[in-house]
Amino acid sequence: MPTYSIGQAAGLLGVSSETVRRWADAGRLRMERDGTGNRVIDGVGLAAFAQERAVGAYEVPGGVATSVRNSFVGIVTAVTVDDVAAQVAIQCGPHRVVSLVTRESAEELGIEVGVTVTARVKSTHVHVDLG
Repeated sequence: MPTYSIGQAAGLLGVSSETVRRWADAGRLRMERDGTGNRVIDGVGLAAFAQERAVGAYEVPGGVATSVRNSFVGIVTAVTVDDVAAQVAIQCGPHRVVSLVTRESAEELGIEVGVTVTARVKSTHVHVDLG
């Protein structure tokens, strides 16, 4: 079973190492000591904690029902518009998401730099790399 250091867990959860330590000290996140005495978090426990923490974090506005499960809230950092399309760059935490939408859609939604949006991704092909 893989284990993670406090720093690795913090990076995966998008918080500071100090926050992970506080969660552990408060009993919210279980940590153990490895053979050298360092505090580590087992991968299964970390995965469960990440799922619990994400529940309701990015609810669909207005209670709209959707089949899309991959949602990323972020801030628009760039919009490039031509006659037909608009390329929208969104910074979602440490992740950059780029979407190509119609110019009409971008204008109707009021998409511009500085606006908070939710990128929803539905795909039949998702590649997963280890590490």
